[in-house]
Amino acid sequence: MDSTGYITLTRQSGLMREMQVVANNIANTATTGYRQEGVIFSEYVHGIQGGASLSMGQGNVRQTSFEQGALSETGGTFDFAIEGDGYFLIETAEGERLTRAGGFSPNGEGDLVTADGLRVLDVGGAPVFVPPDARSISVSPDGTISADGNLVGQIGLVQPIDAGDMTRRSGLMFDAPGGFEPAENGRILQGFVEASNVNPIGQLTRMIEIQRAYEMGQSFLDSEDERVRRAMDAMLKSN
Repeated sequence: MDSTGYITLTRQSGLMREMQVVANNIANTATTGYRQEGVIFSEYVHGIQGGASLSMGQGNVRQTSFEQGALSETGGTFDFAIEGDGYFLIETAEGERLTRAGGFSPNGEGDLVTADGLRVLDVGGAPVFVPPDARSISVSPDGTISADGNLVGQIGLVQPIDAGDMTRRSGLMFDAPGGFEPAENGRILQGFVEASNVNPIGQLTRMIEIQRAYEMGQSFLDSEDERVRRAMDAMLKSN
């Protein structure tokens, strides 16, 4: 296969990868706290000894959109949304993770947990405890929890020290290997959740564009294959 064919194949591979990302975005349009992803195409250049370099495009870098999602009022006591900057701090088996998905509930021990049973932490990394016998629970914008009028804890609201270093670990969880600090420009709203920030119309449009671009690439590969076959047949007949 010549370089043109290899370049087209790398393009097709990148488009397929982007199609998978877009399809995942559309599937998570209604997922609370989900962050839309995209694919960045980069150029790979390889020097050839005694000749020109070979350049190929690669769609191998995922980019996450951190735009604010719409806030939906639920009235739930343990439903929380972040307005502005910041993330909830969650305890996982792999370490502390950040998320914008604030649909929590207390477990049997009184610890505030996610839908997957992972404990919610305060800024210091301690589990957030809610008294099981409390008749009323209120949370202030800075995350301070009051049970029957008494302060009992505070939900951690943090932000990564280096936002560019933050990586996605699952659909709703992010890792901040560079560490994190208290978020100053965000506030917690009780009785709300943050919707996915996916733009469904934009993603459907992009899916159509990717499909058409992929079909064009496949048509080129088919034509190139037919050209090579004809050339081979002509060479065989001439011999």
